Amino acid sequence: MNRFTIPRDIYYGDDSLEILKKLNGRKAIVVTGGSSMKRFGFLDKVAGYLKEAGMEVDYFDGVEPDPSVDTVMKGAQTMRELNPDWIISIGGGSAIDAAKAMWIFYEHPDLSFYDVKEPFTVPKLRKKARFVAIPSTSGTATEVTAFSVITDYSEKIKYPLADFNITPDIAIVDPALANTMPEKLAAHTGMDALTHAVEAYVATLHSPFTDPLALKAIEMIRDNLVKSYKGDREARKQMHIAQCLAGMAFTNALLGIVHSMAHKTGAIFHIPHGLANAMFLPYVIQYNTKTSIDRYAAISKALGLPGKTDEELTDSFIELIKQMNREMNIPQTLKDYGITEEDFKQNLEYISENAVEDPCTGSNPRETSVEDMKRLFTSVYKGEAVNY
Repeated sequence: MNRFTIPRDIYYGDDSLEILKKLNGRKAIVVTGGSSMKRFGFLDKVAGYLKEAGMEVDYFDGVEPDPSVDTVMKGAQTMRELNPDWIISIGGGSAIDAAKAMWIFYEHPDLSFYDVKEPFTVPKLRKKARFVAIPSTSGTATEVTAFSVITDYSEKIKYPLADFNITPDIAIVDPALANTMPEKLAAHTGMDALTHAVEAYVATLHSPFTDPLALKAIEMIRDNLVKSYKGDREARKQMHIAQCLAGMAFTNALLGIVHSMAHKTGAIFHIPHGLANAMFLPYVIQYNTKTSIDRYAAISKALGLPGKTDEELTDSFIELIKQMNREMNIPQTLKDYGITEEDFKQNLEYISENAVEDPCTGSNPRETSVEDMKRLFTSVYKGEAVNY
């Protein structure tokens, strides 16, 4: 038996934030990251709508770009002191991911982080609060997913928590928030979204429910991402929807080793997540062609790319990704990113072992050993073709 889970309600399009006025509750806590949501007026707008709904409003702000276990536990403690019945998270993926994890320990204060770090170990939620996610970036799609990525800085490991219990109750995909992104963030989050869709299409749990979402997301991203990067407002709106479609696909089909690699290098080398995905994706496609070349060729056909054989079609798709990276000034290799050879070699064994253990590796279409992972990381570092 399989399962397909998304939020009960997704509100999207212009002025969709206004749905907050219709929530029923007594108290909300708003979880956010830095100052951008306040600076652009969205924090005040959210608070105003919640107050119109008759709620008291409190805040937990300052969630860092790669949220830590410590931040999660502090937020959960704040929630236990305030006792909200709605958790509203607004901002980038980090703020929403952190709020999801806080929710777990708000409702289950007896648990430690390590009790839930393995996939599908989160106990039932919603005894104390329900959850609204409002993304300001067009990439992570955490507003519709069963995932939350939290960093243990003491171990230098990113843990992707995974459980359907942390899928938000309501997602609000309002394009006005996406217009606040600087161009670099639009590029990185957009390539994160593309990776979500591509990995979902080839993942071991892909299905007739997830395939159309993934393909439509890939098409929309191809058509809009570079325009969005250049500031086109209509393209920003389309990207905000596309990343949400990709999220609905991957939260049910799962992901692959592009994400495993990005999680582990992000914690060690502090590479922005979407940028890491953008670098790794072409090489992982080459690696996965031994098991899934027909799936990549199908994507290429759907996009109308040139090629007669599966190999030619897949090569065309890889070249499209590389060209998009070039147009958005994304480096093609770890060396180009600025990681020294000494630093890379010193950490290669560690990141390879941890990447193989990452939950995303289990749904990659091709099995991957530690030695495979080391060779793959080395190819990405040097910019060498993957032919093993």
